[in-house]
Amino acid sequence: MDLFVNSDAATLSPVGLFLQADWVVKMVMLGLLAASIWSWAIIIGFGSTLNRMARRSAQYEADFWKAQDIDRFHDANGRVDLPAARVLDAGVREWRRSTAGKRVDRDGIRSRLHMTMAAAIGAEIDKLSGRLTFLATIGSVAPFVGLFGTVWGIMRAFTGIAAEKSSSIAVVAPGIAEALFATAIGLFAAIPAVIAYNRFSHSLDRLEARLGRFADGFHATLSRELDAEA
Repeated sequence: MDLFVNSDAATLSPVGLFLQADWVVKMVMLGLLAASIWSWAIIIGFGSTLNRMARRSAQYEADFWKAQDIDRFHDANGRVDLPAARVLDAGVREWRRSTAGKRVDRDGIRSRLHMTMAAAIGAEIDKLSGRLTFLATIGSVAPFVGLFGTVWGIMRAFTGIAAEKSSSIAVVAPGIAEALFATAIGLFAAIPAVIAYNRFSHSLDRLEARLGRFADGFHATLSRELDAEA
């Protein structure tokens, strides 16, 4: 009796369910597992990147506002691999181009500075948010892929019932179990991806707002310099 129970338990274990599953359900399970591993790699890598970027950006902005000479600071730190540094670089380049001529259109310079730095902010956010596309895809598609495996497994279970001409639990249980296991793997892949996507989207919104405040402060500094030259 104990051997019979242990054999059933092994059959209904995750490994046993995978091994006895139909090849279609196996492909679904393997695909979902691969997607889950990939999404976790993105979650860990992108999360550490955002945390490191937040710390470095805070220090970069603090150093900028302490600087006495914007041109000197830009020449020394304008090529740093940070979104704030690229926004600063875009603003300084536009400022130098706009003030190089003999005639200075102050309103035009202010408008171009605003548009240039806004475009730089948009480019930085787009570049970072592009990494989240896979998480959004997994979060929305994985449950349906798992559901496909479930439907296929249930169909196979009914086929087994017809072949055995019996509806006992011993005949039905393996097929139903492997079908539900496919759904479970789909949810296992989708739930962390959805949570991470929402969290990272919120972090990118905060980063965009922070870059906007930095650009506004820099724009105000250059605008005061225009007024002083007038």
